[in-house]
Amino acid sequence: MTDSVTWLDAIKWTAEGLVPVIAQEAGSGKVLMFAWMNRESLALTVQTGKAVYWSRSRQKLWRKGEESGHEQRVQDIRLDCDNDVVLLQVEQRGGIACHTGRKSCFFQQLQADQWVSVEPVLKDPQDIYH
Repeated sequence: MTDSVTWLDAIKWTAEGLVPVIAQEAGSGKVLMFAWMNRESLALTVQTGKAVYWSRSRQKLWRKGEESGHEQRVQDIRLDCDNDVVLLQVEQRGGIACHTGRKSCFFQQLQADQWVSVEPVLKDPQDIYH
């Protein structure tokens, strides 16, 4: 068994062959987004140094920034204590991680029983995606 197989086998994959992934900004520690990876996308992330996820809605690999240019350069990869969640510390190119044009996907805050957008749109999504 090679080392590349060993580290992938240590992960507790879901029944669908996925693992949840949190992308965190390396400098600030801000959580940018949550996504999923399969074995191929995690191996590609390690090989290329750029975040590659698995799109459950499209059922295909999703190279972060392939359309928007807002790629994530991976600085560090961690596995949690239960071996079932991956944490990526990334350099977010362009300062935008969310498809809504915001820095983070976690821009909605619960206030008085309703969700309120508390982070500004940095770039109109129509200008990002053509």
